[in-house]
Amino acid sequence: VCQPGVILPLWPPAEITHITTADTVGRAIVYLVALIYLFLGVSIIADRFMASIEVITSKEKVVVYRKPNGEEAKTTVRIWNETVSNLTLMALGSSAPEIMLSVIEIIGKRFEAGDLGPSTIVGSASFNLFIIIAICMYVIPDGEIRKVKHPRVFFITATWSILAYVWLYVILAVSSYGVVEIWEGVLTFLFFPMLVVLAWIADRRLLVYKYMYKRYRMRKNKNMIVETEGSALDEDNRQDGTTVLNMDSLEDGKANTDDDQVGNVMDPLIVDPESNRKAMIRIMRELRKTHPDADMAELAKMASSEALSNQPKSRAFYRIQATRKMTGAGNILNKGKNDQAKTADNLSMVLEDPDDAVAKIYFEPAEYKVMENCGVAELQVVRTGGDLNTTLYVDYQTEDGTANAGSDFEHAEDTIVFKPGETTKTIAITIMDDDIFEEDEYFRVKLCNVRSGDADGMFDTKANSTQVARLEPPAVATVVILDDDHAGVFSFPEPTITVSEGVGVLKVEVQRNSGARGRITVPYKTVSGTAKGGGEDYIDAIGELDFDNDETTKCINVTIIDDEEYEKNKSFFVELSQPKLYSDKDSGTDAGSDSGINGKEIDKKATEEEEEARRIAELGKPRLGAETTVEIIIEESYEFKNTVDKLIKKANLAVIVGTSSWREQFIEALSVNGGDDDDSDEEESEPSCFDYVMHFLTVFWKLLFAFVPPTEYFSGWACFTVSIIMIGVLTAVIGDVASAFGCVVNLNDAVTAVTLVAMGTSVPDTFASKVAAVGDQYADASIGNVTGSNAVNVFLGIGIAWTIAAIYWAVTGRTPEEQKFRVNPGNLAFSVTVFSSFAIIAIAILMIRRRSKSIGAELGGPRVPKIICSLFFLTLWLVYIILAALDSYCVIRTF
Repeated sequence: VCQPGVILPLWPPAEITHITTADTVGRAIVYLVALIYLFLGVSIIADRFMASIEVITSKEKVVVYRKPNGEEAKTTVRIWNETVSNLTLMALGSSAPEIMLSVIEIIGKRFEAGDLGPSTIVGSASFNLFIIIAICMYVIPDGEIRKVKHPRVFFITATWSILAYVWLYVILAVSSYGVVEIWEGVLTFLFFPMLVVLAWIADRRLLVYKYMYKRYRMRKNKNMIVETEGSALDEDNRQDGTTVLNMDSLEDGKANTDDDQVGNVMDPLIVDPESNRKAMIRIMRELRKTHPDADMAELAKMASSEALSNQPKSRAFYRIQATRKMTGAGNILNKGKNDQAKTADNLSMVLEDPDDAVAKIYFEPAEYKVMENCGVAELQVVRTGGDLNTTLYVDYQTEDGTANAGSDFEHAEDTIVFKPGETTKTIAITIMDDDIFEEDEYFRVKLCNVRSGDADGMFDTKANSTQVARLEPPAVATVVILDDDHAGVFSFPEPTITVSEGVGVLKVEVQRNSGARGRITVPYKTVSGTAKGGGEDYIDAIGELDFDNDETTKCINVTIIDDEEYEKNKSFFVELSQPKLYSDKDSGTDAGSDSGINGKEIDKKATEEEEEARRIAELGKPRLGAETTVEIIIEESYEFKNTVDKLIKKANLAVIVGTSSWREQFIEALSVNGGDDDDSDEEESEPSCFDYVMHFLTVFWKLLFAFVPPTEYFSGWACFTVSIIMIGVLTAVIGDVASAFGCVVNLNDAVTAVTLVAMGTSVPDTFASKVAAVGDQYADASIGNVTGSNAVNVFLGIGIAWTIAAIYWAVTGRTPEEQKFRVNPGNLAFSVTVFSSFAIIAIAILMIRRRSKSIGAELGGPRVPKIICSLFFLTLWLVYIILAALDSYCVIRTF
């Protein structure tokens, strides 16, 4: 007789003997399809649940540590320990349907024991341990291996996963046969925090509780933060929210000897504070070598994609990835690629001129230097933007500075006409020359009164009523007149130059002022400071600059080494020596010495040019100016630094899996995306037919669960709470449909639970483990969480449900017999016993594989041993299912 469910009513008729075979088949198909559809729904809401867990567990805090030199520095650490998060929130996310089913069944059956919840937990554990590990073992490419990174944690969780089911047998058949007492339920639940604490201690290599408080210091030899014994008094909270940790440096000898002891343990939460930055810098360097022509935006996009693909991924990420690929939502890593593309598009939109329809007129460049004897100074006026088919007019006039019109230049005032299609016009200013020595002088040329019209000079008043053109800075040009009656004064323009280390070849300008007559040689050399030459920070430069007659500027080329150091701040110097006449270059004679003017005889073979230079030197000797030394400060590339900083923030899987708004969630719910490989550098592939079909089948669930609060709200806890409530509701419906299906096809709840329900709730975990096994370099994300999840299923699913029921009957029961919560130990005790026995065999095989010289890992290895072990694990599961079914139908006599 079929019984009404917790939520769903009974589908009449209740008596299966009153329905035909066709009706039975029809009902079975409807129930089975509904069950599969509900499993898809649970997978999708579990996707949202896992996203909230990923956001919650990725939260960081700022800590301040003290370096060996006493300097304080800040770094960020994750608040959640990886092992703790895997055994708590991650395990809860993987096991939520099984746990919720057990609790809901107890409440729905009025606190009477049922078979569906406990049997689902045991059946799911067997599927996880045998089938998932078999699949992960087989999908590894031949010859490759995947080892568990944290074997101590795996050993503890594996041991507890077996002890959990042994404990079930003890409380059912040994401690109090057929009765679960309150203390047994409570102790079952308390095993969960005990497991978490022991796994955390194994992960941190702690043996006693006195190391709960930490001090941090920087190891001098490895630049890593390690923790030492401390007290709670060492911690202090700053007003800015950072945690100050007393990190007194130890002596080198003690630091080197104590690092492997209990009192000085490596903190897994705090690794090298520069590790993420160094990894991102290394990626950027490699990409720059591979793509030398790519700009910084393209490099940032490629680096972000590679960083997301290469960084360690949590169990939650693989679960989300598997679900989204299975439901047509595509590769989640493509979201990061698309976000980078959108950012680049938004940046280009910002850089676009919003009023590009307006023509702009300006000088290019804004400063001109001309010799006194040049005759004419030519200034360029440029027109950009706007409608090139219009005629534009702009007036200009000269203005006196230290140079005066009439004596140094001829005053000019006129109108420039830009005809249709013209973008550049030239203004010619006449420069006056004399033989009187003068300091350098300047005057200005100013643009004004821009307007539009036609080619005949008729102005369009209607067009000018709306702005069609405007003056754009620089609208004023400066013309410097350099005297040509003196050899010149040589100096640097500024005492310091700050450059980015990515500049490549730095051109250090040397100016020649107060004259430019004759050919002059100026020696120079680089001098090390905090920046070292010889190719470490820059390449040494030593030589001479040759200034030709009327030449006013020359550049010293210094190659800066780009080692992409972060927060670099080093300096060196470039010095000028006494300038010489070009003819004295080889002899080393100083042009400023008397011997260079009156003493030596002129070589008979001297050229006329050298004779002219000597004559000019009599008029004005070349000399050094005030700035003969320039300090070159090398800083990190701001573009590179900002790019790395942004990439470090963006290269966070929590940002990729999370959502920031309901709008984003509904867009994702209605989108179909292709699922390319995780490590592909190419753009997202086109959706396949399978993607469209799965999207069509699951779009109802996607839209329904798009109403769940985004993960950005309340740091992910709002999404966490609403998701687990929805999982509970769906799980209750699944329990009702599964029971109805089993009744129609004559399967009892125990068999239905260990087969159909257990497989349905474990399929997403199976896909997640397969993706993790292939994509991750370790086996922790694929099978390391299987044992922990199995233990959590019992401690939370059975512990909470049976504790509630035991308390209920103890409170409401009238007689001592009615105050007992009774559980039939028969089928469940036998199932637990068989599973525990097979689990010990399975764990032993994994340990043997790890110790084996020919394999050396839990997963993968040579093809033949890999296939044999996979088939053996599959056989264990099949034998377990067969024995559990035979016992459930009383074919074999057990407990």
